[in-house]
Amino acid sequence: MPLAAVLAVLALAALVVPAGAYTARFPSQSAGDRGADVRALQYLLSAAGTPVGINGVFTPATTAAVRAFQTGHGLTADGIVGDTTWAALAMPLASGSSGPAVLALQTELRTKRRATVVADGVYRSSTVAAVRAFQSHAGLPVTGRVDADVWRYLVGHFQLAAITTTGLCDYSVGNGLANWATGSAIATIEAAARHEVATGHGRVALGDASREHGGVISGHDTHRRGLDVDVRLLRKDKAQCRGGTTYRQAAYDRAATRALIQTIRGLAPGHVKLIYFNDPVLIREGLTQHFTGHDDHLHVRFCEPWQVDALYRC
Repeated sequence: MPLAAVLAVLALAALVVPAGAYTARFPSQSAGDRGADVRALQYLLSAAGTPVGINGVFTPATTAAVRAFQTGHGLTADGIVGDTTWAALAMPLASGSSGPAVLALQTELRTKRRATVVADGVYRSSTVAAVRAFQSHAGLPVTGRVDADVWRYLVGHFQLAAITTTGLCDYSVGNGLANWATGSAIATIEAAARHEVATGHGRVALGDASREHGGVISGHDTHRRGLDVDVRLLRKDKAQCRGGTTYRQAAYDRAATRALIQTIRGLAPGHVKLIYFNDPVLIREGLTQHFTGHDDHLHVRFCEPWQVDALYRC
């Protein structure tokens, strides 16, 4: 094959979304979740005639609204937004559409793809362009219109953590920008980081989560589904953004690390499957569990109902 043709094939391959990046089902959302997907859900409930407060947190009021919607559409009224409930909510949209459903779409585009669209509920040219860009990114037909596949791919797309002066900093273990995870996992870690900064413990240092479309990540047996997130231990000098420590070293701040763990669990009730960390004191307290190689960081594993992989099923 001529060199030019080889280079063209390689360039095309680089644009292909990895196999398995998107699934045939919507990811579930339920009580205790938070973030862009919950906010989009709340907008879609309102668009469907079941109004609920728009705050990005899956509150008891959101659960009640989901149950009401499910009952009204002949679905199992379990309060969990799984594949069938998402599919019933995911209305088609196109240029000229307006209202809460468009706000749901714009929320997802702005958060998952950092699209420069105004969240105004109007499906104008900028939203069409953002949809077309996402369809191209996801390997979907580029139509500028939103159908069930676009909704499913957007809701299922991982979110990149925001590195800010008042929340998260980033540390690398050689995998580059592996700071992607599910919308709820990222929202929880970001909220926990803001809380730790506000309480004087310093920024939270984020390590590997997942790659943008999941899949194998060097040095990890997991971190493939956007539900595993590594963070450094908090230090007494609050310098965790500059360097790590282990639970055996004098720099380690057990009280602050305990508070971080409790904050994460409190922000995502029912959605923290486990936390690997080898401090025997915190293990005895039931906050973490031992796993080889976890002396210097927390490995937080989130979970969702209806997860295909039992490791991540609540």
